[in-house]
Formats: sequence, C-alpha cells, structure tokens
Amino acid sequence: MSAPGHHKSAIVRWYDKVAAFKVEDLFARKTEPGPQRTIFVNENLPDDYHDQRGRVKREHVYATNQVITSKYTIITFVPRNLLEQFRRVANVFFLGIAVLQFFNIFSTISPGLVLLPLLIVLTITAVKDGYEDVKRHQSDRTVNHSMVRVLAGGDWVNPNAMQKKSRTFVRGLMPRLRPKIKVLTSNSNGEELAGVTTAATAVSERVEYDDPVEDAHILPTVFAHGGTETDRLRPHWKTTPWENVAVGDYVKIMNNESFPADILICSTSEEENVAFVETKNLDGETNLKSRNAVSDLTHIRSAADCASPHNKFRIECDRPDVNMYKLNATVKVGKEIFPVDMQMALLRGTVLRNTEWVIGVVMYTGQDTRIVMNSGVTPSKRSKVERQMNPQVFINLIILAIMAVVCGVVDSVLEHRYFPRGAPWLFGETLSDDNPSINGLITFVFALITFQNIVPISLYISIEFVRTCQAAFIYFDSEMYYEKTDQPSLARTWNLTDDLGQIEYIFSDKTGTLTQNLMIFQRCSIGGKMYNGDPEEEEEIKEEPPVYPSEKDSKGIPLVDIPSSSAGSSTRVDKTGARDSAAPAMKKASNEPLRHFHDTDLSRDLREAVHADPNTPNAAHARQLNGFFTVLALCHTVLTNIDPVTRKIEYKAQSPDEAALVQAAADMGFIFRGRDKEVLLLQTPFSHMGVGEEDAASASGSDTDRYSRDGGVERYELLNILEFTSARKRMSVVLRKLDDDGRIFLLSKGADNVIFERLKPGSGVELKAATEKHLDQFANQGLRTLTLAYKVIGEEEYREWSERYNAASISMEDREGKVALLCDELERDLRLLGATGIEDKLQDGVPETIADLKRAGIKMWVATGDKLETSIAIGHSTNLIARESNIIVVRGNQSGRPVYDQLVHSIEEFFPESGILDGEGLTAPPGRPSTTDSTYGHHPTNGGHLQRTQTGMSSIVGANNGERPGGFVLVIDGAALDFVFSDESSKNLLLRLAMVCEGVICCRVSPLQKALIVLLVKDGIEAMTLAIGDGANDVSMIQAADVGVGISGEEGLQAVNSSDYAIAQFRFLKRLILVHGHWSYARNGNMILNFFYKNIVCIGVLWWFQIYCFWSSTYVFEYTYLLFWNSFWTIAPVIAIGLFDRVADDHVLMALPELYWHGREGKWFGIWDFAVYMFDGVVQSAIIFFLILYTYFTTSSRTTGWGVSTYEFSTTMAFSAVFTANFFNGLNTNVWTGWVFFAVFFGDVLILVYTAVYNTLSPGWIVTPVFGNNHFLFPSAYFWLSLPLTILLALLPRYLWKAWRFGFYPDDVDTVRYIHKMDPTRDLSQDQRGVGLAALKRPASVASYPVSRPGSVASFAPGPSTDVRSASRTDMSTGMRSVVHRGFDFSTEENGVAMKRMQTNLSERRQSSRSLASEPNPSPTRRRDTLSHVFGVRRKFLQRKGNSKDSPD
Repeated sequence: MSAPGHHKSAIVRWYDKVAAFKVEDLFARKTEPGPQRTIFVNENLPDDYHDQRGRVKREHVYATNQVITSKYTIITFVPRNLLEQFRRVANVFFLGIAVLQFFNIFSTISPGLVLLPLLIVLTITAVKDGYEDVKRHQSDRTVNHSMVRVLAGGDWVNPNAMQKKSRTFVRGLMPRLRPKIKVLTSNSNGEELAGVTTAATAVSERVEYDDPVEDAHILPTVFAHGGTETDRLRPHWKTTPWENVAVGDYVKIMNNESFPADILICSTSEEENVAFVETKNLDGETNLKSRNAVSDLTHIRSAADCASPHNKFRIECDRPDVNMYKLNATVKVGKEIFPVDMQMALLRGTVLRNTEWVIGVVMYTGQDTRIVMNSGVTPSKRSKVERQMNPQVFINLIILAIMAVVCGVVDSVLEHRYFPRGAPWLFGETLSDDNPSINGLITFVFALITFQNIVPISLYISIEFVRTCQAAFIYFDSEMYYEKTDQPSLARTWNLTDDLGQIEYIFSDKTGTLTQNLMIFQRCSIGGKMYNGDPEEEEEIKEEPPVYPSEKDSKGIPLVDIPSSSAGSSTRVDKTGARDSAAPAMKKASNEPLRHFHDTDLSRDLREAVHADPNTPNAAHARQLNGFFTVLALCHTVLTNIDPVTRKIEYKAQSPDEAALVQAAADMGFIFRGRDKEVLLLQTPFSHMGVGEEDAASASGSDTDRYSRDGGVERYELLNILEFTSARKRMSVVLRKLDDDGRIFLLSKGADNVIFERLKPGSGVELKAATEKHLDQFANQGLRTLTLAYKVIGEEEYREWSERYNAASISMEDREGKVALLCDELERDLRLLGATGIEDKLQDGVPETIADLKRAGIKMWVATGDKLETSIAIGHSTNLIARESNIIVVRGNQSGRPVYDQLVHSIEEFFPESGILDGEGLTAPPGRPSTTDSTYGHHPTNGGHLQRTQTGMSSIVGANNGERPGGFVLVIDGAALDFVFSDESSKNLLLRLAMVCEGVICCRVSPLQKALIVLLVKDGIEAMTLAIGDGANDVSMIQAADVGVGISGEEGLQAVNSSDYAIAQFRFLKRLILVHGHWSYARNGNMILNFFYKNIVCIGVLWWFQIYCFWSSTYVFEYTYLLFWNSFWTIAPVIAIGLFDRVADDHVLMALPELYWHGREGKWFGIWDFAVYMFDGVVQSAIIFFLILYTYFTTSSRTTGWGVSTYEFSTTMAFSAVFTANFFNGLNTNVWTGWVFFAVFFGDVLILVYTAVYNTLSPGWIVTPVFGNNHFLFPSAYFWLSLPLTILLALLPRYLWKAWRFGFYPDDVDTVRYIHKMDPTRDLSQDQRGVGLAALKRPASVASYPVSRPGSVASFAPGPSTDVRSASRTDMSTGMRSVVHRGFDFSTEENGVAMKRMQTNLSERRQSSRSLASEPNPSPTRRRDTLSHVFGVRRKFLQRKGNSKDSPD
C-alpha cells in the first residue's frame, strides 16, 4: 500500500495522466448550477427577461425535469464508444497495421480481410455497450414517465421558460407521436403572454377535479378521458410525465407518492398544513420528517385557487446547491415578503407519507434538484486488469519496434554489403523505391506486419467473450437467487468481473442495505423479570398493516370507533365511501412487513394480573406490568386513523421505534385509541374490569361515550411534552388522568444512564440491578434499548412548575436553556418500570457476511445519513465493531475541538508510533487554532493523553481506553467531513488515520460526501473500492467506486439503475466477491498471461528464422498457419482457462475467506508474471526452432538425399509450437474438466486434419505452396521424433518448477486443494486451525481480526452478560470516554414542525386557561406516590390495606 502522495517519476506521471483521461469529460454537459432565480406564478415575466427578439434570455431558462443516467445518445454513441475503445493501446496499433496493408507494397492478404478482426472487436464491444446503455435508457424512461398531477385548464399559464428535452438513444430509435404545441399570446383575460408555450391537452389525458361545480349535481369526478371541452376549460389536475414538469408548475402529490422535483409547499390536507415525508432515499433515515406550508399560501387548496389570478406571487430562490439541508428563498406576495427554508420544501427523491395530499409549486427541476446534483455523471469504467494490460501491451509494442528496427537496420546493412558483390537476390535494386537504402525502411514496416501477433487482437475478442460468459454465470448462480422476489443476481456491466476479485475496501449504505427498514419489538424487562418473546416464526411476518383490534379479537376487547382528529383531510369520498388513497398504518409508509410481539409468559402474567388478589405477592408485579405498557402506549407522538372500510385503527408514526413500541403495547392489550385534541384515549386489559362481559361484547362504535364513561377506555389529558433530543436522550409526557382522582403523571423513556441517574435515591436498588443485567443482555444481542420510568406529581408541585415552564417557553433570552433546566428539574425522583429491546432488523446474513469479508482482509466502511448512536449500534450488530474494539469519534460540532485537532490528538493518543505525523509539523492551516496553542481548558496543550472529564450526567471515562485488543474503529460525522474535504492537510491526515483503523463509520453524510469518501480512498491510496447501496442517495457513491453494487430494495431502483451489479440481498455480496470475483480475476489473469505466452512462442519461432533469411522479415511458416494461430490452433485452451478454471471450489472459497488475499494483493496478474511468461515463451520458441532446424539440416530427412524444403521443417515447427502452447496452457490450468480436455486437444487435432487436407489441394483449386508436402512430412521419422522431444523439453522447466514449489513451498491454495483432494468430505470451515491449514496462518491484515459469527441478533438465547457494547469509546471533540454502553438508540425527528405545532397548541391552551380551577379537583385524601395506584387500575382493584407500605420497586 503506497502512502498518499508518494513520489513518482516523470514518465509514470505522464502515463498516469494519459491513463486517467476520461472520455465522459468530452461528452458530459459541464453545466454550472443556474443563477439565482425568480419564479413567477400567475403573472407574466418582466420585459427585461426577454432579448431583442422576444425570446427569454438564457440565464432565465431552467433545466428540464428529464433526468438521464445513461452514457450515450443517438448522436454521441458512435464517437464516444469509439473513443472509449481506442483508449486501448492495442486497438490503435491494430488500426495502424490495417491501414499500412492498404498499400500494395505492404499487403500480405486482402486489406479488407486484415481490417475484419478489428471491426469484429469494435462491433462486438459496441453492441455490448449499446445493450447495457439501452437498459439504462429503459430505466430512465420508467422514471421520467412516472405520472404526476399538474395544474391545467382555466386561465392558468406557466410563464417560466424551460430548456428542450434531450433526444435520448431510445427516443431516437423509437420516435413517438408528440402532442402539438400551441403558442399562447394571451390568456382569457386578454393579458399578453409573449413567448409562452404549452402542450395541447391530449384527448386521452387523465384529468381530476377537486372543486364542486355550481351547476352540476354530482360529486367532484375523475374523468378518465378528459371530459367535455367545457370541463377542460375549468382548472383541473392533469396527469403528466415527470419529464414534462416545469419550474413554476403547480403539482398535487397524493399519499405514498414520490416528489418529481424540489417543491415549495402551499398547502396540505392536514389541519396544521403539515406534511410528513420519508427521506431515506436522501439521508438513509427511516423516521419521517415533518414539513409545513408557507403561511401566506395555505389558502391555495384546490385547482381553482391555484389558477385564480388573485393568487399571484413570486418565489425568489438561491442558485441550485448540493446542500440538502439548506435553502434560502423568499415568497413575495404583493409587497409582503415571507422567508422560506428547507422546512417548507419537499425534495425530489422523498416520498409523501401519512398525508392525504400536498399542493406545491416547483422550484427546481432535473439537474438542478438536490438529489441529482449530489449524483455524478455516469462514468465509463475500465477494469484494473485492462488498465494493467495497457503497459504490458506497450512493452510488447516496444519489443515489436525493436525487432522491426533490428530487421530494418541489419537488412539495409547486409544489402549494402552484398549488393556491390553482385548478390543475385539483389539484382535490379537500383530503383528509387527499390534500393539497399530504402529497402531497410520497407523491411522495418514488413517486420511490424510479420510480428504483429505479439499484440494479439484475438485477445480482446476472447476477453469480451469470457467476461460475457462470466456475467451469465453470475446470473444463473442459484446460490445468489432470491426466491422471495424471484430475482437473480445481474451483471449490468460485463467488463468488471475480475475487479470483483481485487476489492480492498467496501463502502456500504446502512438503511435498506444492511438493515430491512424494520423495527421489531423483541424483548422487554418488567419489574426485574425478562420476557424474551415467543420464538420467531416466518409466518408471523405479514405484509398487512396492524389493526387493533378486530371485533372477534381473542382478548375480548371490542372495536371502538374513535374519530381521529389528527389527520384532518380534504380527501374526497366517492359514493361507496372509499377514500381515494388508503391511509398508511403504523409506518406502513414504505409497506414494510410488520411483526407482532407475542410472549406466552407475559400473556399469562397479564391475565393473572387482571384478576390478581391484592394480598398476593403477584400484586406488585401486576401493577408494574400495567405501568410499563401504559408508558409504552402513551409516551409518544403517534397518531391514529380509522380505516373507512374496515373501521379498524391504523397507526401513523413518524419514528419506526415509536411504531414498534406502540404496536407491542397494543399486542399486549394496551391499545392506544387516538387523541381528541389534548385527550389521549387508552384501552387496557384493566380498563373494562367494571364492564360485564356481555356489555363488552356488544359494545360498538355508537357506544363510545358509554364505553369510555363506564371504564372501557381510559382518558388522559396531555399537559406537556418534554421532547426527545440527542442531548437529552429521553422523552417525557405529563398527563392528567381524567377520573375521580385526577392525578398527574410524568411518563419517561430514554437511555439507561440518563434514566438511572434520575431515579429516586435508595428506591428499587434490586430492580435497578436486575434491569441493568437485562439491558446488558439486550445490548449483547444487538438490540436498541430504552428504559422506562414514571413519577406521580403533586397538584401544587405541577402548578408551580407549569407556571415557570410557561414563562421559560416564551422567554426571549436563552429560551432553550431555561426550558431544558426545567425539564431536568421535573424529571427527577423517577420510579423504574423496566426496559425494552428493539431489533433494527438486519438483512439476512449481514453479520456473517461482514465477518467473513473482514476475514478476507477487506476493510469495511459504512456511510449513512443516520445519527451517530444509530450508526454505532448497527456497527455492533453487524460485526463491524467487534467485542473488544476501541471507537474513536470525531465530530464537527461547534463547541468542541476543531476537527484537525481531533485527528491529531487521535493519532497522538492511540497511534503514537505509527509515524503518521512525521513530517506533518503539526502546523495548523490558516484560520485554525494550532494544536500547540490549545484554548480548550481541560485538554492538554502538549498533545498528551486525554484527561478524565466530568459531565453533568455522569463520569463516563474508562481506564483502559485504547488498550483493548480488538483494534480501532473510526466514527466521523458529516459536519467533520465538510471541514476535512475543504482542507487538503486534514484530508490527508484523515486518510492516514483511517488506514490504521479496522473500519470506518461515517454518519450524517450527504450523497455527495459518500462519493467524496470513496474517492478519498480510491485516489488517495489507489485501492480497489466497491460501493453498495439501495437508494438514490447511494448513486454517487456507486458511480465513484471501481465497482458499484445495487440492492433492489424498498428504496426503489435508482441504485440498481446506476450500478454495475445488482443483487437482492447484502449476503450475496460474499459469494459475488469471494467466489465469482476470485474465480474471474484468477481466470482472466491466467488467460491473459497464457495468451501473451502462446503468441510469443509463435513470434519467437519467426524471429529466430530471421537469422537465416538475412533479416528480411520473411515468414518461416506457410502464411495460413500463422493466420489461424489465434483463430483455431491455440484459442480453445485459453478460453477454457477463462471459463472453467478454478483455483479452488466454491465451497472452499466460501469456507475460507482468507484465501481472498491472493486477489486482494493482485497475485494472479502483474508485470512480474507477465515477464516470466514472456521469458518462458522465448525459451520454448528457441528450443522448438533450433532443435527441429538442426535435426532436419544435419542429415537430410529424405531417403533420396535431397535437401528439405522450407515448409517441410517449418510445418513440423508449427505442429510443435501448437502442441507445446496448448499443453503449456493445460499445465497452467488448475482443474481439468471434460471441457478443458476438449479444448487442449481441439487445436492439436484440428491442425493435423487441416495439414492433411490442405497439402492435398492442387494449385488448380487454390494457390498453395505446400501441395504434396504430405509425401515428405508424415513419412519422416524426424517429424515423429521431433514433436515429443521438443514438447517435453519445452514444458520441462515449468513442470519442474511447479512440482518443486508444490512439494517444498506450497502456498495456502495448494494446501487447501491438496487437503480437499485427499479428504473431499472434510469441512474446512470447522477446521481453520488444523495442522493441514497451517499455511493459512499468514500475518493478519488489520482488517481481518477474529470476530464472532452470530446469527440473527434476535436469535440469541438469554445468557450471561457478555456486553458486546463494552468496547471503549472516545469522543475526540470533548475528550469523554465511555466503556459501558447498553445499546440505547431511539430514532425520531428532532425539533420538527409537527412537534412544534403540538407544543404551540399546548402553549395556547395554557395561555387561555392559566388557572387550573377548571381541572377535576384532586382527591382530598393524599395518595401515596407508589405503583399501587398507577395508570388506570380501578379504585377497587388491588386496594392496599390501611397499613400498607409503598410497593416494592
């Protein structure tokens, strides 16, 4: 591994510059991001937007919404493809040789026949490339022709000008009828509209109306064929392809639809004009984000509103930017200006969820959208083997040039010497074009033609054929076929199969690639007792949404028709009462399968708890069960909806974690029924204890009030939400139970260390210890943990706190700080209830795959948009972070150390002897504090060890940080990467630090940063890289890597469309790399070396003959033997190597990933191997030529004593050369199958048959110089004795070397093959430390340290606490170190619009009711702050004796 920036010679730098030439740079449209734009809605463009001819100026013409990921168009296909192919040095050489033979003086055969092989190579490659690109065009067409509702009709005209759409390859081949374009000069009001064009409404276009018609007595209708002409003149929504969407268009997006462009929100179906979007295509986060409409545009709620000339405004936007988290824009309505930020925008690539509809205005289209700007141009990738071949071909060309120069010079010298002596063969050479001086130059050119096979054109045809077959092997591999989706693995780019065998770094996305986008409630600990859930069964995972409950639910809990006030909607209902689009259920946004939680022990305990006697020991646990699931069911922000058809409850959750928690509570009978403004409705197994079974069974939607009043549904008033943030690591709600007592509860959930610090001192010590033990086990199993607690708040205490909280929430100074302090004050003296363990469901086989890839010496980097805690949690569960790993965290926060200092301190602290900082000088770049001038109080100024840091929560410093044996894993966030990529010294430092770490996790990164991370390694250390992902945010990373792999997951096919290989599951990557990659690289490398070898044997024989023909470039063979050398005689064995050779069987390569080091370190193909094979060919050609020559000439082979003819001994040489080359290729084949036997002997038999037939053809049939040669060739004893002698002597050196190496110095492949040969039934995966595999014990790569190989993280049986999360963790930005980390992770939107609206509603309610007098009076009897009165257990249930004490914790 070369160090970044290592010194290179001038020649190498020149060659690298030529080799780095990218054809796509010539054809890519180098369009700079457009200027700042003003979008005009319902008003004409200003006069200064037009030029003198009345056309819109170029700077005000916006990019079309057509997005093209393909490489070619109908115009650029031929020139671009030819340029790509002529990057091969050999193709340029072949073209030059073919051109030379168009001159009669140099012609050997028909010039057209000489050009034919080159044309075949170019045509085959062009057809393959064209086929690949047609597939890309078809994928683009699918995206560009997705349909969206766009405003049309009425007086609506969009004046903003757009570029013309590109004429793509498919569009050019298959032209379609386009609708006629009409030019509008004025609208219905007579206003002039210069230069505005619009497509005429096609009769077949689908239009929709969402406003009632005054003179019609029907509901708003969807006209399948556009309705009448009168209807089309009314404003309506017209479905149109994405590629036709223009800047300034109004669009209407329905639930679960994707956004075609970057859009400004005008209004939504929700009461607060909030929209929920899924952004995992952009940032990989699974939780929904909330967005809100521009306040002054919320009245635009229909097509008529949009088209109304009264609703005219302008949108002033900044120029297109790659930053997906920043937007600077304003909306100007009249003279009023309203600011716009990213919270009011919907980006292309995101999906609308939990919102019936959104109306918006298009701001950016196509190449100007954020997601496309973060994606690169489709690259033209070349394999590493092909790049290595170029210098080898260049060497052969140099050898060819030397040979030609020698022939030309020596021939000229000899002619000058013998011409004065009257040499008969030089008679008449006195002409201007035929004399000893000019003949040297002619001989030079003839030599180029004679020895041209030293660079075989058939090699390129063979490589293309072999790679095509290797792509087919991948497609037909049943081990990589995913039966569930009926999807095989697919090679979309056929020329990179050998690159799969040389991968050094893998860059992976997280969401959808490593995980399934599915949270499953797996385990819980309640009151010190752990419930592990029933064993997982495949049939439990269903595609249907959860519905709670059915009318025949086994729990006997009837369905109550609770109206959902959270999803105010203007969705139209037809006569059947069905909605236009079904509401999602419980994060059913992306249609994930949902799995219910079942636990037999827990169900039994709950049944016993319902009927428990208050004097039994089970009473305390019963109350804890009730409290635990009540917290799960109420401490959240989940909304409910009633399905209009089934009348069953569906949950709408922003966070998949919350969805799993609320669903688990519902599975156990604690059903959240929704909210009526600030009143939460909860049904529990304890709720209906006072209701008779008959009453409960007959309850229906019409009985809601009676059922709730009688106890069927408990009612809680939501008083406050103390929201979750990454700093707080907890969420709490303050509730008042609306019963006779009216008690106030604080329900909390959060990280274990945060909750434990806030427990009531001295209370529940045993419960805390038991819960900690269970949390350790959850973390050991890779689960995301939350700890639950509660507190009963006194009336006076809450009243006083509420007043202070209200004052803080409206404070103008340090509002966030004051609110945080008051939240912390209330969240004290909590009582512990238990903990939960949720599995972020991994793709099948992910931990095992990553573990084996690490054993193969491949370093794994994860790049995700998720937050740091989630990324680390996934690192643990996927085996990327091992048990004893040390985690180095580098953040780009504003309050901590500068990023450069963090990198320097990381190296000084953990790698002091690595030499990374040698020569760095530790000089801080301008504008950055020096590491030697620290201004950070507790940090050392001399770069020494980090000191113990006390925080407000706890001391989290570990004593043995950096000393754990598992190596180091670097975790760095997007903010830090922003700085690193802007500073060359920081980038170099990060690269060097990452090289000495076992793995790297990059969190909170943008799509563009993913690509920059790949390029950092790819260009920095010239390593082979592979990127794998499944979403649009992974496209740039996939394109930047040497090999891009797309997973056809739930995030769409954007990644697959841009990838080189498409697989259905991450686990298939192991077989793709370790088997197909290893095989392809070894096969192709071996095939190419043998190809060069066999041609040097042929050329060598021709070369040695020049000694005896006065260096005249004369052929020693009859020309057809040379012509068919690569076409028939020797082609089959090398093709067999490329198709059927195996260094080891597939199950061996899968069982022993360590064998991959041969490919990773480039051992199967290189310049040294090339030199050895070339030397072998030269030696063998000398043996063949000189032995046969002197055999035939020492004594005549003819019985008559006459001298032999040239073709008599040269044909014997041809036989010997063919047999030797084929057997040598067979000797270099590791596995001899029936196909290999056939291939090795095919050319040998063919040349025998050809010679026997060809020598019998008389000159009357064809001009031939070898007619009758059979009479002298085959009867000769020299022929039959020379063949075995020369073949054996030629092959003997290679055979002896292979035997000596295998016997005395076998490598690990030899060892494994021998073991498998002697004991085919031996399981090598279980015998990695056996004596027979001692050769495998090579020095381990830093990326291949031993790791455990667990199954699914959900399949662990409960066992002793072996905390996999005990790996040391150092945050370099603060200096804090932690050892104990019990798996806390919780994903939800922070400071989102939806939460702000909820807080605003609560605040307004507090303002309108400052007095608590209206609340139910508290009971005059003071209730004990214990679990005996928790959450909805009726007063007569589990009543304590008068002398009872606090229930145990």
